[in-house]
Amino acid sequence: MDIAEEALAQHAAWKGKLAFNPKMDIATRHDLAVAYTPGVAEPCKVIAENAEAAYDYTIKGNTVAVISDGSAVLGLGNIGPAAAMPVMEGKAVLFKQFGGVDAFPLCLDTQDTDEIVETVIRIAPAFGGINLEDIAAPRCFEIEARLNDALDIPVFHDDQHGTAIVVLSGIINALRLTGKDPETVRVVVNGAGSAGIAIAKLLLSYGFENVTMCDIRGILSSAYEGMNDAQRAMLAVTNLDDAQGTLADAMVGADIVIGVSAPGAITGEMVSSMADDAIVFAMANPTPEIFPDEAKAAGARIVGTGRSDFPNQVNNVIAFPGIFKGALQARAERITEPMKLAAARALAELVSDEELREDFIMPDPFDPRAADAVAAAVRESAIDAGCGNA
Repeated sequence: MDIAEEALAQHAAWKGKLAFNPKMDIATRHDLAVAYTPGVAEPCKVIAENAEAAYDYTIKGNTVAVISDGSAVLGLGNIGPAAAMPVMEGKAVLFKQFGGVDAFPLCLDTQDTDEIVETVIRIAPAFGGINLEDIAAPRCFEIEARLNDALDIPVFHDDQHGTAIVVLSGIINALRLTGKDPETVRVVVNGAGSAGIAIAKLLLSYGFENVTMCDIRGILSSAYEGMNDAQRAMLAVTNLDDAQGTLADAMVGADIVIGVSAPGAITGEMVSSMADDAIVFAMANPTPEIFPDEAKAAGARIVGTGRSDFPNQVNNVIAFPGIFKGALQARAERITEPMKLAAARALAELVSDEELREDFIMPDPFDPRAADAVAAAVRESAIDAGCGNA
């Protein structure tokens, strides 16, 4: 039985990956009186006087809503909310397994931006955070921005920011090995959708100065036609020389290439044209832009992919459970750029100098330290910035 067959059989047996269990026993009238009527009225009255008390008396303090409209699910595309549910259930399992955070999957039967925003605003009082998942670009940018403006709990699009945080952590350690500096290296990001834009933004926030973005038609430049608003905004801070041409042109002499694009988009010849000690993150799934053995043969020193069967897996699971855990602990109102940078640094620091090598630049997805290290960094950053209420 291969993975596909086993997954179908197991999902049929599970009938969903989540179940709900009460935290108390209700075996006597006294138990009933404390958990429900008349005792339940007391926390209700406290919360009515002070809404912040919901963090102390309800599930809000440790519960995240996983929201999707099913428009950009994995590599499957726009498959709709019902078909997206197995992924969102899985995401909720990862929140609990790796971060101890309760999460509830909510797949919305609409792909209208206004309706999604309104729906999430209406359900937000029950949750301590909102994780947006598998919502297509460019709508995902507007949805996240509007929800951040409207809500006093953190809203986080993991496809954007979780990916960016994990990528940055790996790049930090790759530079530790190569001895290169963020201020001087040339970075190419191939893929100008939600993940690519978020990666470019976070790299710039960290201190990288020379970032060029590409998509299937080549380098994003002043001559590039058909860009969306998010891509146009990136032109003010990327490709400062206004270079034009193809991905192959962009990669000549580059130190780092980060692929969040399509299978086979990068060739060995492109990698050969890069600078010495080249760093290649080829993260298209399940088939990367270039396979590690080919990239290595072409001269890359460090290669990462999104796959678990190759070294240096770039996996969001080492980031998002800890990010929300820390944000919930701080009762943060939003997840800020400094919080993301703190998370990336915390992950990078989990790899010691003794452990660091070409095939080990980031923590294993099952590293039990990851969630707590990220949570502590996020919590401290939130409190220091005054955007936490804990």
